[in-house]
Amino acid sequence: MSGSFLRTFQLGLKGLAVQKMRASLAALGIFIGTATVIWLVAMGEGVSYRAQQQILELGAKNVIVRTKKPTASSDGNAASSQVRRYGLTRADFRRITSNIPSIESSVPMRELQFQLRNGNLTTDSKLVGCMEEYLSLNQLEIARGRWLTQRDRGQKVVVLGHETTTKLFPYENPIGKTIWVGTEYYVIIGQTKSRTASAAIGGSLDARDYNLDAYIPLETMRQRIGDMVMKRVGVGGSNWYGEEVQLSQITVKVNAIEYVNETASIIETLLQRYHDQEDFAVVVPKELLEQAERTRAMFNILLVVIAGISLLVGGIGIMNIM
Repeated sequence: MSGSFLRTFQLGLKGLAVQKMRASLAALGIFIGTATVIWLVAMGEGVSYRAQQQILELGAKNVIVRTKKPTASSDGNAASSQVRRYGLTRADFRRITSNIPSIESSVPMRELQFQLRNGNLTTDSKLVGCMEEYLSLNQLEIARGRWLTQRDRGQKVVVLGHETTTKLFPYENPIGKTIWVGTEYYVIIGQTKSRTASAAIGGSLDARDYNLDAYIPLETMRQRIGDMVMKRVGVGGSNWYGEEVQLSQITVKVNAIEYVNETASIIETLLQRYHDQEDFAVVVPKELLEQAERTRAMFNILLVVIAGISLLVGGIGIMNIM
């Protein structure tokens, strides 16, 4: 038996030696095919892992409620008024926190696009009005100074993101200095560490770069900036209209993961009773994670099929040489 196997092996080597060019090309094809499969698997695993990490950063026990700009047809106020009111309100936040027992904590926030200025240096930043819990909720870390505290509520203080700091203070420590936020001075009390930007997740959440943000107390934003934003419309921007939005987002942390979907459903039903237009969206990161895992499983099956075809083609190539 062993002699027969050895003789077969020797004949195979002789066949390869006779057809050196064909053997080399076949081996090259097998190598390229195998390398391609390995590369596809690695790329797929990397993309899938990154997507799942971004979803996990949002929190598997969290429910995210976001303000959504309604379409013109669903907004009854837009046709008859120069002020368009929509989105989440502070009353919504109170209703959610006081009526749903499965909620462990909830954090409101408001965000606006603002120009920040330090002397001749300017940058367009996302100004975020938030509370103390925002730091840990979004896994941010402080590089210098400190984060917002309860005693800062109503005060003109600001914490800058990493990239925002670099643009406004490229060569100096910003802590204790002042910058223009719109038309008012704010004192810088902290700077966050650099953090990788998150990509958009389907149509549920937009891409987010925390490094370009600037953070002020939510109460300060309400008192100093207000809920109304005026915008130019028409040819040459000759006309104005206002948008009134109280909160951009409410992030709710549920006390047990098995109650996440139920809590999201209760929140949606509760808010629908007080909103006569489609001006909010409820996003459940846990559902996004489960969907990503299903997509990953399907992609892995596809890669197995590709690998099987590659091995089959490679085997046929070897047989032709022999």
